[in-house]
Amino acid sequence: MDEKLQDQLQKLQEKFKNSGQDMNSYLDGLLYDKYLTYWDYIHLDTLLSLQIPRTYFPDEEIFIAYHQITELYFKLIIHEQKQIIDDKLQQADFFTKRLERINRYFRILIDSFDVMIRGMEKEQFLKFRMSLLPASGFQSAQYRMIEFYSTPMEHLVHVSLRDQYSEADSIEDMYEQIYWKRGATDLETQSKTLTLKQFEFRYTPRFIRIMNEVKGQTLYHKYLALPESEKNNQALINELRKFDVNANVNWLLMHMGAAFRYLHKEGQTVLATGGTNWKEFLPPSFQKIHYFPNLWSPEEKENWGREWVTHAYNSAKTKQH
Repeated sequence: MDEKLQDQLQKLQEKFKNSGQDMNSYLDGLLYDKYLTYWDYIHLDTLLSLQIPRTYFPDEEIFIAYHQITELYFKLIIHEQKQIIDDKLQQADFFTKRLERINRYFRILIDSFDVMIRGMEKEQFLKFRMSLLPASGFQSAQYRMIEFYSTPMEHLVHVSLRDQYSEADSIEDMYEQIYWKRGATDLETQSKTLTLKQFEFRYTPRFIRIMNEVKGQTLYHKYLALPESEKNNQALINELRKFDVNANVNWLLMHMGAAFRYLHKEGQTVLATGGTNWKEFLPPSFQKIHYFPNLWSPEEKENWGREWVTHAYNSAKTKQH
């Protein structure tokens, strides 16, 4: 037995001894363990079996797969957010590197959204979407969790009521006035759509629990709690601002581009799947959501997303023709 192997066995023995385990039992297990394969490790067969269209239109499989990919990236974003929230060292370098990862994930999602905008036949989409009612991408719970982990609830209250709330107010009260609920309100009756009712029933208890768990501990709070020498780190500030724009402007505009391609008709509003009013819900300049409002000037907040919206609208109209 060579010296390196002896050293490794000794370290293993110390490891198992320190945890009260018998190393020999684990070595016996290694004798009978199967070699790991790539397809087993990532559960490839299971993964590829999860795309189950409800119609016979081929492009529906694209629609399903892309949304599943999106949710996996949302999971990675939340994974990074939790690391920042759990960090006790309060160092700008760690904060910055995790935000770089988050912005990288968002950049991939934003750059890939052309799959949704240009990657499906309009005629197929307008037909198979009717079989999906009342399901809607509006019901992405993970995206809402990204918001809750990012910023306090008073920043997510609808813009028309935002000045009336502070962190001292009830989480439950602010949740009732959260901005996105108005986007799932029936245009004619002003009542909640079935899409929103289902979403609230399924996730409200979980959302309330998360919001209470991170109260005073969101990414916004973690930034404010940094020592002054760390808080003024320009690289960190740049990544925080980039995250704000990616999540609250660029990502929404990608959805607007898809909505204009598939749902826009001159002089007529076609509702998104589930009855959500996308023209009222998606434009960043309407919602003015800022995860880190302290990092933006009054002028920047007032003009939030306007230039991007104009550009996206004109680009979408051009692509239609």
